[in-house]
Amino acid sequence: MNNFSEKKRKQLSKQDKSNKGDVDRPILKLVSRINYKKEYYTTSSCAGRIILIKDADTKKENLFLFRTHDKLNYKKFIKELKKALSYKKLIYFKQEPCILHVACKSLSDAQKLVDKAKFAGLKRSGIMATRKRIICELMSTEQIAMPLADKGKLLVSDNFLRLLVREADRKLERTRKKINKLYKLL
Repeated sequence: MNNFSEKKRKQLSKQDKSNKGDVDRPILKLVSRINYKKEYYTTSSCAGRIILIKDADTKKENLFLFRTHDKLNYKKFIKELKKALSYKKLIYFKQEPCILHVACKSLSDAQKLVDKAKFAGLKRSGIMATRKRIICELMSTEQIAMPLADKGKLLVSDNFLRLLVREADRKLERTRKKINKLYKLL
């Protein structure tokens, strides 16, 4: 068995180490299709998400005050935001794009994947090669990041929150379309 096949087998048999614990539902079909191909395997993925997060310079436990990989319901979001305001420090609102890390058997396989990803609209895609393996990072561009509350107080109006939720949902929907387009291209 070659080295790539063995690394793939080991990677795909590992327990998911993300704090969520499994692959996001909106990207699961794409991840499965990639992992089915003999020249690729995923090392991490996110379908894109909307979060409320504590201000922090480093990744720590319990940073998320709210997280969803689905479009927002405004009333539900306000309920979650009110809960988050009990955190009396700076809170950020973020809508993040999908991202995938894919190990590739060869540089030419990596280039083929990046070309398809870019054609699907994942414009921030590229190849990272090390001595150990070749990884493609496939990423979309839709994102929003801004401070939303500080010291338990909202920094924006209700009208702005409605606009923010609408824009975050719109960008998340664009990301989903790109995921589906890449799935079809593969």
